[in-house]
Amino acid sequence: MAKRDDKNKEAPKVEVKRTRKKPAATEMADIAAAMPEQGAKPKALDFQSAPQNEPKKREPKIDGKGRSYATGRRKDAVARVWLQRGNGKVTVNGRDQSVYFARQTQRLILNQPFLIVSSVGHFDVVCTVKGGGLSGQAGAVRHGISRALENFDPQYRPALKKAGMLTRDPRVVERKKVGKHGARRTKQWAKR
Repeated sequence: MAKRDDKNKEAPKVEVKRTRKKPAATEMADIAAAMPEQGAKPKALDFQSAPQNEPKKREPKIDGKGRSYATGRRKDAVARVWLQRGNGKVTVNGRDQSVYFARQTQRLILNQPFLIVSSVGHFDVVCTVKGGGLSGQAGAVRHGISRALENFDPQYRPALKKAGMLTRDPRVVERKKVGKHGARRTKQWAKR
């Protein structure tokens, strides 16, 4: 048997013909000339009057009483928030924030949006909150205040967005599964 000597053989050279591309049509007349005749000439497009992709300018959303409204959500809690200029009074379900949210951490969560936009004590907040526990309700009120601040003055949006205050936290309790004690907790098993 003869050994094949593939290493020494050179691959045949293949010549590739390069064709020049046609120049791109830059004028409407060039495009019209390139189109097949169909009886009627195409209408000229007016590119100057067409709207450009400019960023949409946000405007404040304030009602007749000078308030902005927003809804905030966290876990199972839903908060309806009204925000207006004032001296920093926060009322939750008809009670002061220090009475409704007894823990300092919950009040800190609630006031984070004001700290971010440097407007502590400039707004009065009235909100109603339902569902969930106190931790979820504090998060829902914070989300609502952030969105209401954005509605009151759109210039607050970049700072709030960067801090993550406008994003609804999607984490919720996982549902209980059949045959389990909780969502994942299995039944107790004993070897003997």
